[in-house]
Amino acid sequence: MAYVTVTLWSAKEMSDEMLATAQEKYVPMILSVGATGVQMVQTGETTMSVVTQYADADVAAAAQAKIAELRSQASSEFTMTLEGVHSGDVIAAG
Repeated sequence: MAYVTVTLWSAKEMSDEMLATAQEKYVPMILSVGATGVQMVQTGETTMSVVTQYADADVAAAAQAKIAELRSQASSEFTMTLEGVHSGDVIAAG
């Protein structure tokens, strides 16, 4: 069963440079640790969510140590604050 994590972030600003770095650096890094997909969604002027998909909960669990490192690196590089993490099995999809 597919598994998803959703992280909620706030930042001092959302610059074009930050968004480009997210796409060019962080998306590939997340995919390299086992994610099957990732979307970074700007939810407000200075907020965003990162939705990461995995094949199943076991793959997600195996990736979490590296994902924690990436979260720490991103929060330092962009002066961002991790506001919350939600995760679970996908129960319906289209």
